[in-house]
Formats: sequence, structure tokens, C-alpha cells
Amino acid sequence: MRADESVVRAEGLTRRFTGPDGRPRVALDRVSLSVTRGQLTALVGPDGAGKTTLMRMMAGLLAPDEGSLHVLGRDVARNAQEVQDRISYMPQRFGLYEDLSVQENLDLYADLHGVPQAVRRERFARLMAMTDLARFMARPAGKLSGGMKQKLGLACTLVRSPELLLLDEPSVGVDPLSRRDLWEILLQLVRDEQLSVVVSTAYMDEAERCAHVHVMNAGHVLANGTPQALAQRAQGLTFVATPPGGMAARMLQARLLDAASAVVDAVPRGGQVRFIRRPDVDEAALRPLLENVEVHPRPAELEDAFMLMLRQHAEAIVGQSSSEEPPAAGTDRTLQGRRNDEPTAPAAVEANAEPVIVVRDLVRRFGDFTAVASTSFEVLRGEIFGLLGPNGAGKTTTFRMLCGLLPATSGSLQVAGANLRVAPARARARIGYVAQKFSLYATLTVRENLAFYGAAYGLHGRQLTERMDAMLQRFDLDPEAESGLLPAGYRQRLAMAAGLIHAPDILFLDEPTSGIDPLARRAFWRTITALSAQGVTIVITTHFMEEAEYCDRIAIQDAGRMLALGTPREVRELAGAKGSDMNAAFIAIVERGRSGGGS
Repeated sequence: MRADESVVRAEGLTRRFTGPDGRPRVALDRVSLSVTRGQLTALVGPDGAGKTTLMRMMAGLLAPDEGSLHVLGRDVARNAQEVQDRISYMPQRFGLYEDLSVQENLDLYADLHGVPQAVRRERFARLMAMTDLARFMARPAGKLSGGMKQKLGLACTLVRSPELLLLDEPSVGVDPLSRRDLWEILLQLVRDEQLSVVVSTAYMDEAERCAHVHVMNAGHVLANGTPQALAQRAQGLTFVATPPGGMAARMLQARLLDAASAVVDAVPRGGQVRFIRRPDVDEAALRPLLENVEVHPRPAELEDAFMLMLRQHAEAIVGQSSSEEPPAAGTDRTLQGRRNDEPTAPAAVEANAEPVIVVRDLVRRFGDFTAVASTSFEVLRGEIFGLLGPNGAGKTTTFRMLCGLLPATSGSLQVAGANLRVAPARARARIGYVAQKFSLYATLTVRENLAFYGAAYGLHGRQLTERMDAMLQRFDLDPEAESGLLPAGYRQRLAMAAGLIHAPDILFLDEPTSGIDPLARRAFWRTITALSAQGVTIVITTHFMEEAEYCDRIAIQDAGRMLALGTPREVRELAGAKGSDMNAAFIAIVERGRSGGGS
């Protein structure tokens, strides 16, 4: 590759940090890579892989401890300002001013970058057309949906014409429709303006749309290449299994995940289970796991290769590290086998199971705005129930009413046998709640957080001690670790432990996997599967449509209205030909509802 073809070139790049606990951490370890001009390039990897550190170094915000980094032909360490004048960078938490309108945010960023008035008028018009924000110009940024905020952040990033665009997890917390729109904008920029774009993402379907992919873990680049070339690493190891009648896909998935010595990964998809066998295991070794199960080979995809590489690297890290070291990224317990206290196959929801949540004609208004309009549904004991919808659909409002955190304007709502409109306290004693954002006390240890939440739920003495010990064991948590220093996946485990400390009958999970990588998501859902098997009722909101496949039933809302309610299969069938997978089904149902086609 000629030098002028490369917009980013790193050689032996190393960056170390001293953590808040005083211990050294290597964020990047002798990383070498290049990014081709005029292409869309992806950085993928689990939490702690080094993606954000690398992005910040490309943006001239961090200097390397060792090695060299050239961006647009300039040494970033020596010419940081020159590089920054020629690039645009959108971090995970973009600095929108929520009390300013869309127009005022655009003007502010244009002023900061010195964009002339004549130039910005044409630029703004084009950006508004691309992002569909023209009708919201006077609306405060804080009043936009999550997807619209991301689009505004991208528009502010592009108020000038950069030579290189850096995007760090731009679609975290964004619904499938907004995510689709965001990627259409990026692809248009690359196609029409030959813009060079580097994006980090936890979504493998997004990475598949890129020209080149770098797979990272624990500060290393494990591999790079086109999505198609990388996928070939898993060729011959990928299969699809159809559960026999009466078996939920997650039951078969749990069985396969528990066989970690033979299976790399397994995930429900379209009523089936897609799995990867270990390279050192032949198909005959899988037969006891797949008795009475129809199995066929399938073409390998990028996600298959990604999971395989992480598994292999994680095992190498585990073999090299001492027991004194904290868990490395990608070394989740799911990769090393399961504990004996978890069931290997969850029971299906009983046919005569009683409803533990009953919602009738639920309405919630905020002034003249109706957030939830006449919604009705039931959730059965032991069921996993998914509440889905685009940003701003009303699902979070519905969710908060179910948890007793927000009163209904009208309608009836019973949870755990209690009427939430007249006896919310009695219901709350039987429910657990895990919020989307980490809401535990960062300066307290894991044990101290569990003790605090256990006491808040009325646990004391021996009972509290026993429940704390059970949660520490179940979630493989270090009781003396400072909570704020935990990796994202372990913070999520602690939040789950706090929500389950009092052994609730019903567990509410609000976007619990937002921003965490596929490894952590697999571990999370294995735990949820085990809880469901023990009779715990699960109500969950998510923007990962693959996670809807774990649910017994799902509801799709938009603009406060219920558009679909049924099993994943029923919802896919409702979507018709466009609903070959849950992501496509979701988009088809929402777009049909918005066009007046109803459900």
C-alpha cells in the first residue's frame, strides 16, 4: 500500500494507564494497523479491547507511550492540532447541549469550527435532509429521542467537511430503525464524498457492511481483513439446529453453551439455534447433545469468526495469567464452562401458568402528550416477556409504570397480585429492577453495594449474609472489588446481583445489555435462562432484536400504541416476507404502523 492510500498508520502502538486503584493497565499492546483512504473501516472487540483508547489516540487526544501513529500523513504526537483541524470525532457520549435547540447546537459547533455563514447554510440543509431533522430544528436536544440525538450528534460532527471521520460506538442505545438510518447516512458519505470513516461497534451486522474490519481484544489486534475473508476462519465449524416440537430455542442454546468443551458459541435465531463447534472436536462428539435435533451446516459469518477468535484468545490469556490478576476482557465464565448450580435446560412456561402481570387499557399522559395509549397485555409466571419499540415509542414509560415508579393516568395494572394504583409498596417487595444505566455506588465495594440493597429490601443478619454469598457465587464477583472500577460486563453482573438479592418473583430489566459486547450478552442471557427455569418472571426491554428470540412472547410498541403481541414466530409471521429475522420483522411492523397499515 502506498503512503498516500493510508489515512491511519500505527506501528507498535502501546498505551499504559495507572488505574484509580494504582495498578498499571495496558490498554494497547504493540498495535500495528493501517486504514485505507476512502473506506469504511470497523474496529470490533469486547469491552476493554482498546477500541476507545485507539480512537482517542487517532483523534490526537492521547499520546502513545511507545510506537508511532500517523493520521493523514502527520505524526499525531507532534502535530495533534493540525490533525484535529482535518478530522471529526464523535465519542460515545457526544457533548450535545440539551437545553439548546437543534438549530442552536448546529450553530454552536459551526462557530467552534469557524464555518462561514455562506458555507453553513448549504451544509445545514444537506445535513438536515440526510438526518431527517429539519422538522425538529426548534426542539431542545434534550427532548429528542435517542436515535434523533445520535443523528444530531453526527450532524454536529459534520458541520465542516472532514478528511477522516471517527465514530466510537455511534449506535449504542439506538433502535433498529434509527440504526438503519444512521448507517445509510454513513454509507452515503463514503459513496458520494469518498469520506474515510473509522467506526467502532458491538454489532457484527454493522461490521459486515464495512470494507475492512480489525478484531481487537485485551489491547491486541487479533486479525484484520474484509468481513468475507475473516468469516472464512470459522468455515466448516458453523451449524444451525432446529429444536424438536415443544422445545424453546433457548433451551437448546443453554444445552449447547453448557458444553463449552465442544461448543464455542450458540445463539437463537429465527426459532433455530446457530452454533459453532470447537475446531478440535469432531461432529460425532456433538451427537449426544443433539439427540432428536435436526442439524445442518450453514455458511460462516463474521460473528462466527469473531466469537471463535475471542474464545481462542481468552483461553490463551487464562493460561498465561495468574490468579492474582483481574479478569481480562473476553475471559467470561461462559467461555470456561458453567457452574453446577445452574440448570442445563430451562423448563417451558406451563400451559396453565397464571398471569402475574395484568394490564388493562393502560394510559399515561404528560400534559397534552399521550406517551402510552390504551395498552393491554398479560405476563405469565415464569415467562420471559420482551417489550420492544423504537426510541420514543412509550416502552420505557410502560416499563416504569409496571415497576411502580410512575403512576398511570388511567386503566388498571396488577403486578404480583397487587393493584399498583392503590398498593404499589406491596408489589415492589416482590419485584427486582435493573436500570439501563449503572445506578450502584461506584465508591463502595461489591459487598457493600449488595449489603446496602439487601437492607433496603428488608434483609438483615444471617438471611442477608446468605443471600449476599449466593449472589457473589452465582455472578462470580470479587466482594472486595471497588464497584466503579469493574469492567462493564462485571458492573452489569453486580447490578443483576443487587436486583436479585431479595429473591424477587418478577425481574424487570431495562436495556440491560446496552453498550456491552457479544461475550457479555451471551453470559447475561445464560443467567436469565437459568432464572426463568427457576420460575422467575422476566420483563425486559432491548434494542438488540436477536435478544427477542430468547423471549416467550414479545410486544412491539410505537407512539404509545401496541402494534404486535405474540411469540417471536407469530411476530415474524405477522411481518410477512420482510420478517425473515426479528430485526427485519421489527422494522416492517413499525413502518407498517406508521404508514397507517395497523398490525
